[in-house]
Order: sequence, then C-alpha cells, then structure tokens
Amino acid sequence: MSALSIRGAPDRSRSIAVVNPYTGEEVGSVPAANAAEAAAAARAAAEYSPELSAAERAELLERASGAVLGRSDELVASIVAEAGTAAKDAAREVRRAAAILRACGEEARRLIGQAIPTDVTSGAPRRLAVTSYEPIGTVLAITPFNRPLNQVAVKLAPAIAAGCSVVLKPSERTPLTALELVRMLVECGMPDQAVTVVTGRPDEVGDALVGSPDVNLVAFTGSAAVGRRVAEKSGFARLMLELGDSGALLVLDDADVPAAARAAAAGAFASAGQSCRGVKRVIADERVADELVDAIAEEARALRVGDPADPATDIGTLIDEAAAIEVERRVSDAVDAGARLVHGGRREGAQMGPTVLDRVPADARLVAEETFGPCAPVIRVRGVEHAIQTANGTPYGLQAGVFTRDIDAALRCGQALRVGTVVVNDGPQFDSPSIPFGGVKASGLGREGASYSIREMSVVKTIVL
Repeated sequence: MSALSIRGAPDRSRSIAVVNPYTGEEVGSVPAANAAEAAAAARAAAEYSPELSAAERAELLERASGAVLGRSDELVASIVAEAGTAAKDAAREVRRAAAILRACGEEARRLIGQAIPTDVTSGAPRRLAVTSYEPIGTVLAITPFNRPLNQVAVKLAPAIAAGCSVVLKPSERTPLTALELVRMLVECGMPDQAVTVVTGRPDEVGDALVGSPDVNLVAFTGSAAVGRRVAEKSGFARLMLELGDSGALLVLDDADVPAAARAAAAGAFASAGQSCRGVKRVIADERVADELVDAIAEEARALRVGDPADPATDIGTLIDEAAAIEVERRVSDAVDAGARLVHGGRREGAQMGPTVLDRVPADARLVAEETFGPCAPVIRVRGVEHAIQTANGTPYGLQAGVFTRDIDAALRCGQALRVGTVVVNDGPQFDSPSIPFGGVKASGLGREGASYSIREMSVVKTIVL
C-alpha cells in the first residue's frame, strides 16, 4: 500500500475510532484524511502504469482467493468486531469474497476483442478492424458498511483483472477488514501502487475523490440519495452505482408456500436485514397469505438474537443503535397505519429481533423505502397483475423473487417486473459471481458480476488495418 494509504496525524483529532456495535468497545482506528490528501491519492493512482500481464493478474487474484479462505477465521472475527454481523453470516461473506476473487482471476484471461470486417456497406473500403480492451484508468471504489469484505472484493477484483489502478474509500464505520484485504492482495503480488486506500469521513473526502479529474470510473454502493450526489459531482467519469432496493418476493396463489416462507425468512433476516438484495417486501396472494404468514413467523421464532461472535447466533446487531431505532419506528408506523404485528418488533440497543408483519399498506415507509433491518412485511394482493403492479410501485428496481408453479406466470413476472434480475422460486437475495448484478430506476447504473464489471472498467480500442 502507498504511504498515503496509512498516513495519519498522531493526534486523535485526525483519526476515526472503529466501534463494535454490540459491545460498544473501540476495536481499532484509522487515519482521517482531509480533502487535500484525498486529491493527492487520486493523482498518485493516476500516475501508476499497469505492470502485470493478464496471466499475472489472474494468478494474483487466484492466490488472493486462496489466502482469503485460508485466513477465514481471522476475517470473520474482523467482520464481527467492526460490523456486528453474526459469525455465520460473516463466514458466508468470506466465501463470497473468495469466489469473486477467483471468478475475476478466471475472467482476466478471457478479456479478448474482435476482428471486424469493414466492407459491410456498398462502396466501403475492405479493411480489417481489430478491437481490444484496455483498462479505463483509475477506479474510485466507495464501499458500504454492511459488507466490509465482500463489497471491497466486488470492486477491487474486477479493477485488478482489468489492469486499472484503484483508490479505495471504505466505509468509515468498517474500514479494518478492507485494509486487511488490501494487505493480503499485496502479499499475493499486487504492486503497492495499484491500490491506494483513503480512510476518512465522507463529508471531508467525498467531493475531493468523486470530483477528481484523475478518476475515470466511480464504483459506489450506498443510498440513492448519496448516489445522486455522486452522479452530479463525477463529471465525465463512468459510473457504476448500486443504490439499494425495496426487494420484493412475490408469492402467487399456486406457490410452494413452505419453500417461499424459508426464502422470505432467509432474505429478510440474514445479516440482520442489512442487505441491499434482501427481502424487504413479501407480496402475497391473499389465497395463500394466511399460511405464508404463519410459516414465516415460525421461521422467525427459531432464530436466535445475541452475541454476534457466538457461532449459535443467527442475528447480530445493526450498525448502530440509531439504525435500530429507525427500523423500530418504521415498524411502529406501519402498525399505526393498519398492519398487524405477528412476531417480534422488539429492540434492545443496536439489536432488533426478527419481525413479521401482515397486511402492511403498500405505501408505508417500512416497504416503500429501503429498510435496513430484520423485517418480513407482508403485503396482500389478489392475482399476478396486482402483485406485479405492487412490486413495481416503488422507485427501486434491483432484484425480485417470484414463487409459482405456473411457467406462464413466471415468464409474465420476468417480463413485467422493472428490476435488474427476476429469480424464479427463490428470493431476491440469490447471487452468483458469474451473473450480472445491478438495477434500474433508483437502484443504480451499470452491472457488477465478474465479466460484466471487468468490461465496465475497460475501454474498447479499435485499430483499423
């Protein structure tokens, strides 16, 4: 890592404490860069010339994948300590990070262009155009608190595979795991200059990084409100924006209800509900809603809330108490608007128990906006068209799931839902490093996923012979 990545003033006023949201204890600190240091980091990254061949980049990423798995316990402990994520969810995150590193390593070997004849119109000269992919330049990666390892890997791995330099701005809430991953990449052969890490508060370094003329692509995951500001400030930089969702799980009248309930619970409660692709709304046909609500509540009752470091814990903490209070408030508002609280709704500090609600109004903030908490709110509808209309009735469109045995209904949902991905007979939380991931509407721009991200981070060069 460059010196700027780890430089900080000796006084505590220029550092950021990282706090365990479960215990309240400080688990580390990082330097708080200022705007001038952030701008200098972008300039330094832009001066880096790629040194590694495609094969060397592939081998580096494959070694890093093995290193992540080999140090899984250490990384799980880091995620638990700074994010309050339950250890079993943190272990899943480590495996996902290793998978994206390996997938991008494989794709680095397959980044090839085309040979294109030009005599395709009358009178056109007969020449040969050859295309190739070149790195776009400097990638600014801004990552959120809720996936302190995987979200960093999702942005760094394709940038390295494409041959780009990177400025990484991890969340000030959870920067320690990100720093550990960068150290591991350097140990696996990444040149020190390839990735520069800037730790700091967004209001102090955000504009300097996003608006830097030395940044060629901004890869950002966060809220839609901040995403709009990033778009306004980024100038001619290419954008990859993943801005969250009010993820819908549609359960039609012919669905396998027990399977749908399991998917709803897994998508709503994993990572304490702090997942952009999780289940935020269960849109259930009223003919199966009673059975479905009971089954989701049964799933919720089986979950244990407690110390995130305990392997038996299913649900850890939210990122802080203020976040949990906001979820509690939205649940209460939904109940006041006519929803029925079936299970949960209890908060203790930064922890919120798994919560199931029925008959939630479609315009309640709990479901109309992205709610980061362990809630499974059920909205009742009648028929597939009503379900689609309800699902499309928010500004978001990232991923959706639909449970049905009817192939025509599945295809209708696949065509009509305004989202980036429709998952049939599973929840919107489904992911794979090999498929495109991204949304429409306020859920963002561009696509992640190994080969898709690498091409987003590349430019096509054409030579005509």
